Amino acid sequence: MTEGDAAAALREAMITAMRLGGPPLLAALAAGLLISVIQSVTQISESSLAFLPKLAAVVAVLMLLGPFMLATLTDSARTSFARIARHEAGPGP
Repeated sequence: MTEGDAAAALREAMITAMRLGGPPLLAALAAGLLISVIQSVTQISESSLAFLPKLAAVVAVLMLLGPFMLATLTDSARTSFARIARHEAGPGP
């Protein structure tokens, strides 16, 4: 495996991690921001209020994008295993 192959594998791993982790994190961020604005407008300073909406947002995103995330992870695993098989097979005769 050359340095270029290793860099490509790491790049694909980072892109897959962003595709899988990005949507739930962005949903939690948006829910937290919305709850913070509501808390500051109403002057409620209860820190436990933000937990349930964040949890609901993350669960909703995971249920909505679950099939996409599973397909992305499966495709990434297949690509990685194929790359390993090509590397183990060697350059050929």
